[in-house]
Amino acid sequence: MTPESHSPTGTDPGLAPPPGCPAHDRGPGGLRRLYGPDAENLGSLYEQLREEHGPVAPVLLHDDVPMWVVLGHAENLHMVRTPSQYCRDSRIWTPLLDGLVKPDHPLMPHIAWQPIAAHVEGDEHLRLRGAVNGAISTIDPRGIRRHINRHTQRLVNRFCEEGVADLVSQFAEHLPMAVMCEVLGMPDEYNDRIVQAARDMLRGTETAIASNAYIMDALGRLTARRRARPEEDFTSYLITHPARLNDDEVREHLRLVLIAAYEATANLLANVLRMVLTDPRFRAQLNGGQMTVPEAVEQSLWDEPPFSSIFAYFAKQDTELGGQRIRRGDGLLFGIAPGNVDPRVRPDLSAHMKGNRSHLAFGGGPHECPGQDIGRAIADTGVDALLMRLPDVELDCHQDELTWTESMSSRHLAELPVRFAPKPPQEVTLTPGALPVSPPRNSWQVGTHQPEPAPVAEPVPRPTAAPLPQSGPLPQSGPAPQPAPAPEPVRPRGAWRRLLRWWRGY
Repeated sequence: MTPESHSPTGTDPGLAPPPGCPAHDRGPGGLRRLYGPDAENLGSLYEQLREEHGPVAPVLLHDDVPMWVVLGHAENLHMVRTPSQYCRDSRIWTPLLDGLVKPDHPLMPHIAWQPIAAHVEGDEHLRLRGAVNGAISTIDPRGIRRHINRHTQRLVNRFCEEGVADLVSQFAEHLPMAVMCEVLGMPDEYNDRIVQAARDMLRGTETAIASNAYIMDALGRLTARRRARPEEDFTSYLITHPARLNDDEVREHLRLVLIAAYEATANLLANVLRMVLTDPRFRAQLNGGQMTVPEAVEQSLWDEPPFSSIFAYFAKQDTELGGQRIRRGDGLLFGIAPGNVDPRVRPDLSAHMKGNRSHLAFGGGPHECPGQDIGRAIADTGVDALLMRLPDVELDCHQDELTWTESMSSRHLAELPVRFAPKPPQEVTLTPGALPVSPPRNSWQVGTHQPEPAPVAEPVPRPTAAPLPQSGPLPQSGPAPQPAPAPEPVRPRGAWRRLLRWWRGY
């Protein structure tokens, strides 16, 4: 990526490898492409790159645009935590300045610079990021859990009587959007259309521009309402923050928060549900159960992070990373998925990462995800509430039949078919599982709970009849009166049960 050559290795792109060479079908300079037929399995490709180049490898993006991909865990953390050397400002990217990246480049929506907290530095970053952090700090965790429980009830009510469902399209893709609309202050905007628009714009389809316009229109109307009349929600606090964001800045940051939170949490929720249904460490009835829902969330963040990579960081000066010479203006992919499986930090990928939150799923440094606790809460509380409603839910196919759609930025579970005993709908204001449709479930238990046999009631002795008088008419015969049953004492809830209900937001 010098002025003389756009190859990260400095190799002349015009010198193709000779026929028969293993690199003959690669791109210019013999570099591997992160797109096309050779990149259908990015996990395997990343491991090949790690073996060939180490923790930082040269690759090609669409249109054979050169880029580095950071594969090492330590190298990724160094990059995101060193703003003096690396930034998110694509305006210094050499291929962009040299005209190699066209305006219609497929990755331009990810790379194009915008005046938002994720792309700026210095005082401007402090101002915009401070407003976002300040608004997030006002969100009530218990209120979030109430929203999650209520919308989980509504979504499950849509399919609970059928006995079958696809937990990706009918649950995981809807719950995060419903909750985020509540958080932003536009619950009336939540519907199937806004979910479809979010998925459409992220997939980069022909209608992505129209979908983006639909979402921006909703956010624009929300901004105008809250500017005129603030309420107790994220948007109002963002508008009234001392940073004094203008309407354009408010709309752009609402879009950033909504779409980033939706995409990440929808993927996380689907991955956690798949783990709950397939991982033997979770299925308590098979081997005693050693994994709780929060632990499944963290394990999923290690094994299947919601974003595989982040576009992109850019070198502000000549430097070195992972043994590679990085020149000023070079672009680097933040490799979350390959960094999480770096053999230097995870020599045994089957080992349980219980209690370890040092994964890269939420980034790090100045641009670390500010809403990660919201994502965790949606996945944790949503899965728990779903399993309370459907304690006997099971995968309706073999786990090897599950498929994913993959890109450089993320890996989506295509569908998660399940079956369960049909259940009646439940009132959304009640605690999940409050109706007598199924026995209660422990927080880690999946499968049909076998009820304990009811104790055999001891016979109640009949009262002894009083002796009859020796004279006078006999009383009329009839059944002896039975004593009224004593009311069963109400068992008070223990402190732990009260704390658990408070924490879940009931």
